[in-house]
Amino acid sequence: MSLMVRSPVETERFRAWGPHQLDEIAARYGIPPDLQESIRLVSRVLPFRVNEYVLSHLIDWSDVPDDPMFQLVFPQLEMLREQDRRSLVRLTGTDTRRSDARAAVRRIRERLNPHPSGQREYNVPSLDGERLSGLQHKYRETVLYFPGHGQTCHAYCTYCFRWAQFVGEPGLRFAARGPTGLIAYLHRHPEVSDVLVTGGDPMVMSTERLRSHLEPLLDVETVRTIRIGTKAVAYWPQRFVTDRDADDLLRFMERMTATGRQVAVMAHFSHPRELGTGTARRALARILSTGAVVYCQAPLIAHVNDRAATWNELWRTELAAGAVPYYMFVERDTGPHGYFRVPLARAVSVFQDAYRLLPGLARTVRGPVMSATPGKVVVDGVESAPDGKFFRLRMLQARDPSLVGRPFRAPYSPTASWLTELGADPSTPADIAAAVHGAAGAAPSRAGSAGQWREEHR
Repeated sequence: MSLMVRSPVETERFRAWGPHQLDEIAARYGIPPDLQESIRLVSRVLPFRVNEYVLSHLIDWSDVPDDPMFQLVFPQLEMLREQDRRSLVRLTGTDTRRSDARAAVRRIRERLNPHPSGQREYNVPSLDGERLSGLQHKYRETVLYFPGHGQTCHAYCTYCFRWAQFVGEPGLRFAARGPTGLIAYLHRHPEVSDVLVTGGDPMVMSTERLRSHLEPLLDVETVRTIRIGTKAVAYWPQRFVTDRDADDLLRFMERMTATGRQVAVMAHFSHPRELGTGTARRALARILSTGAVVYCQAPLIAHVNDRAATWNELWRTELAAGAVPYYMFVERDTGPHGYFRVPLARAVSVFQDAYRLLPGLARTVRGPVMSATPGKVVVDGVESAPDGKFFRLRMLQARDPSLVGRPFRAPYSPTASWLTELGADPSTPADIAAAVHGAAGAAPSRAGSAGQWREEHR
């Protein structure tokens, strides 16, 4: 049977479950009342959404609340500061005005750094003096496109650095009504060869709607790669297998690859269990049958996947399914970062221990990588030198293309979990450029905010 022919399985209808259905979920799966109330409380601030496939196929309910997939989709009390939790409890009183409650929740969200790494300050491009709110252009060759119809997901990851997209506040949301602005911008910027369609999750859209956003890209000759960021293979693989328009979706992907462009599905797998079902493996096989490639990425996060054995199994499983292990990210400094953070020193150890035991074809993966304000910074390791102990770092991608590939180092810290915690505060692209370039003809250390950062001259 051709992979392009739908198997004779009854089409399952997608159903999302959220805070309003928590009582029903709790009764069905035996969630204790105290845990149920914690989920309800935190979901007033952070988004909560799950679906039947995740509930019935991915969570081990005998291991709740410690089960990694439960931690991945159900908000936990410790994701908020104790002070904020107490504030939320007070707001549940019957005498609290709705406007006061909304204002308090908004203040908590603002403290959670809703748009990390300079997304609003540096990434939003302009066309004829008008900012294009549904686009981001951070790296020279790549533009991110946020189609308005795709700014939700089949289920929400509790660690998601785009949590602000899902909380119903328009001022926090990136979204484009349609591709008109994107296409006009691409015609003005022929250096852009790569468009990443992201969200949210573009795969929540019907094939017809997805086509309306992507088809115009086929008329822009300078666009050679179309990437689609999605968690659908993990959270709703039926999208590619048994949904009513699954075959239409695959035919459209096949048509895009037939134009000579590379179509890349950037699949997010946080745990090996997400690849453990027959439906997920079938979905990957059908995607690959269109000529598209599948790259896999996820952050290293406490309570879910912070063990080397988990990552080694994940990467081997991805490779066996025909996908390419691509990135292990460092959890960004946003949302419940304090709950999920893993110190960089431990992240290096987890990555290296998992990487050493991989077969050669799986060593395409890179990490641990911080997608920070100046660019993608990989932590290559830890070194001891006569002048101290350091993290060895390298720019994998950068706003300034001249920095790509440049190694540098920063003072070692056993507790730091993000770039800005490494004994300096390279909070802008100019700061990191100074740190990496060093002083021409002089010692490589720099004064100012990047004073402790040093370029490695080779």
